[in-house]
Amino acid sequence: MKCLSFLAVSIAVFLAAAPADAQFAAQNDAKYLATIKAVANYKINDEETLQQVESLRQNQVFNAKLQKMLNKLSNRRSKDSKNKQVLDILQKAGKDIYNLLD
Repeated sequence: MKCLSFLAVSIAVFLAAAPADAQFAAQNDAKYLATIKAVANYKINDEETLQQVESLRQNQVFNAKLQKMLNKLSNRRSKDSKNKQVLDILQKAGKDIYNLLD
């Protein structure tokens, strides 16, 4: 009887840990995306890049191409191949930056 009870408790603990692990992974993914956004914003305002970034912001050809590229993405289709690839790249870069600066 004790063995059965132990098994039941073990299974319950395992099943309870699965959602916690998924939540932890999702929080890490969000943390890495937030890191890459914050660092990109910080570096865009760097005196060495600010002039080039401002020039790009005024470049209509670049802005049209960038908008065309962004139109290929959707936050509603996260399972889409391109969306998933872009998200994976951003999360990996965010994780690398987070670990480098931490």
